[in-house]
Amino acid sequence: MAARGGCCCGTGSWPRRKSREAAGPAGASRGRGRCERGPAGRWRRDRAAAAMFRCGEEVVSEETEEESNGVNLMEFSDEILLHILSYVPCTDLVLNVRRTCRKLATLCLDKSLTHTVLLQKDYKVDKDKVKQLMRDIGKEIYQLNMAGCYWLPSSTIDHVTRCKNLVKLNLSGCHVTSLRLSKMLSTLQHLRSLAIDVNPGFDASQLSSECKATLSRVSELKQTLYTPSYGVVPCCTSLEKLLLYFEILDRSREGFMLSGQLMVGESNVPHYQNLRIFYARLAPGYVNQEVVRLYLAVLSDRTPENLHAFLISAPGSFAETGATKNLLDSMARNVRLDALQLPKAWINGSGLLQHLKFNNPFYFSFSRCTLSGGHLIQRVINGGKDLKSLTSLNLSGCVHCLAPESLFRKAEDDIDSSILESLVVSCCNLRHLNLSAAHHHSSESIGNHLCQLLSRLKHLLSLALPVCSITDVAASVEKPPTTPNLVPQTFGRKVRIGIQTYPKNLGDPANQKIESSVFWALMGSLRFLETLEIIGSSFSSAMPRNEPAIRNSLPPCVRAQSVGDSEVAAISQLTYLQSLTLAQLPNILTGSGLVSIGLQCQHLRTLSLANLGMMGKVVYMSALMDMLKHCKCLRDLRLEQPYFCAGAQFFQALSHCSSLQRLCIVSRSGTLQSDAVMSFMANCLEVIMCHMFMGESLTVCKNLQQSIVRSFQAERPALNVVIFPLLHEDLTEVIRDVPMRHLDEITLFKSRVAEEPPNLWW
Repeated sequence: MAARGGCCCGTGSWPRRKSREAAGPAGASRGRGRCERGPAGRWRRDRAAAAMFRCGEEVVSEETEEESNGVNLMEFSDEILLHILSYVPCTDLVLNVRRTCRKLATLCLDKSLTHTVLLQKDYKVDKDKVKQLMRDIGKEIYQLNMAGCYWLPSSTIDHVTRCKNLVKLNLSGCHVTSLRLSKMLSTLQHLRSLAIDVNPGFDASQLSSECKATLSRVSELKQTLYTPSYGVVPCCTSLEKLLLYFEILDRSREGFMLSGQLMVGESNVPHYQNLRIFYARLAPGYVNQEVVRLYLAVLSDRTPENLHAFLISAPGSFAETGATKNLLDSMARNVRLDALQLPKAWINGSGLLQHLKFNNPFYFSFSRCTLSGGHLIQRVINGGKDLKSLTSLNLSGCVHCLAPESLFRKAEDDIDSSILESLVVSCCNLRHLNLSAAHHHSSESIGNHLCQLLSRLKHLLSLALPVCSITDVAASVEKPPTTPNLVPQTFGRKVRIGIQTYPKNLGDPANQKIESSVFWALMGSLRFLETLEIIGSSFSSAMPRNEPAIRNSLPPCVRAQSVGDSEVAAISQLTYLQSLTLAQLPNILTGSGLVSIGLQCQHLRTLSLANLGMMGKVVYMSALMDMLKHCKCLRDLRLEQPYFCAGAQFFQALSHCSSLQRLCIVSRSGTLQSDAVMSFMANCLEVIMCHMFMGESLTVCKNLQQSIVRSFQAERPALNVVIFPLLHEDLTEVIRDVPMRHLDEITLFKSRVAEEPPNLWW
């Protein structure tokens, strides 16, 4: 059964074997299992959620108000009430709402609401609430997700032992020692799916025989490694799905180089004979590469016959060895895949794709590979083979993927529209497409622009494009980079900004020209798009993972010089947009298009803006503040812009975002006003993450960070505050202490479209 909020309707879901254990009790799907298909259905459910109960007092006041209008909410059918209650956090249901009246007391304990408990983003939950929750409904819980609950003490995990019927348990990001894990798993005999972290000090020899017996029945394991170790993998003899996240640093806090060799006593061999899905994601660093090779060594000896998904995401260079070559050769002979992702060095220059067999593929990732469009069509799509099963495709960084050959081609040359057309026709059911980090320049041929071809993909839910790919060819010719209206991407003389760059009068000829652009038409055709990323092909964040902050950025592509406010305004057509990323749009003059987005995209939850307009001044500040006043659903905001002034006016505008939970500002030479930050934190009660990497002194940053923690930590248990000079030499040491949930989801900039297969985990 799908977890709440993770609807698996339609294509692209992971093929799963049905089991009685995973299915849970009869009737567990009542109310929550039903879901309407598509964004329109989700929008209707969101409107129903507006009536949800947050606490007992709100229920009483709501009921009184409804009765005064002649409508009593309690007169609704049980099915409707259960649907509304499914949007209320489980802690509120059990600890507050069910105490209001007898009817709600019964409904709040319905199996459809207690079968799956999601605490992973319930930032208000504390150890006492978890303890009470487990005491009240522990025996009714079959799926428990506590991923990313970094603020809960490790003793909280002890209460999970009350959930005797647990089938799925996610503890990623939680503090769990090997002894506590052993005690907990010894009591969970029905467990079939587990997600944990393996931290320094983990000792598999401390696991009891009862714990190992439970692990032997686990078929799905997600393991995040912060130290070289096999973790619990050797104990899981029935594994069908294995997800590995390697987050091991090359150096210890003391500065010592770490080794990729496993600790003594961890030489047990993993059991992969039943494996169907293997996924590994590596953070930068050679130690992560050494450790993952140890996991792969067993696969190279004997490839599982039922393997249908093999995915390895590795940044930078990850060289192929004799063992990995044997593994890939064995896969080519013995298995048929549905999902594939390999390091670029394993694909570049090899004929691997020509020999691999595919069944009904739903996910491909060739990120950063030198794969040409000719090879893509011939070897993957098989000359236009029907690939209606493919729902997610990642071609980010594939600079030649839309060109017939890559041998004599420059990265800035025009694309071959026939290749993209073949891709669109063959993969007509794509829902997630990533074409970022490359120069995809369309030719002047009528009807063959990239935006025009992509408009045929009516099922797209998420899309990532380079800035230079959305410009009209005619416009880029008419408006060269030397035009006086262009804002230079330098730190030179400031340009005085005047009125908005696109007219508001619909009858204005200039406005009609804007609305006839290929990008405007693309946005109009993708009405149900939920995630959009427009990122400059040469953009790089000032804050990489394990390196000092980048001081200089590369100039934008010449074709991107004409992309500005009017293109941003076109995005406002996306009524159901939930996540928006804009990076390195050089021709932003006022940011007027942002206001249109704030007014029209009322479901926007995540906003990331980086290096818009001229680099010496934040030219869009006024428009951004106007936009924020309308973003009532915004939860995550990330801003990266040199010379950003986080002052009183900005934070006053940001205070209108009543749902805001996480804020990250990255600004070289940026400034902040401590009093304004404190006032903002006091007004926005939902904010639990505040990361600012600015140009202020270390003393100013430390004092502000301590003041925020001292003032708000007690009432916000999940509060995470990092305020630090961006160019300080100790920045990497500070970043390593940031909870992985925040670091991966918002603090570090990256393209997230088709980053992983859909429904990879919960």
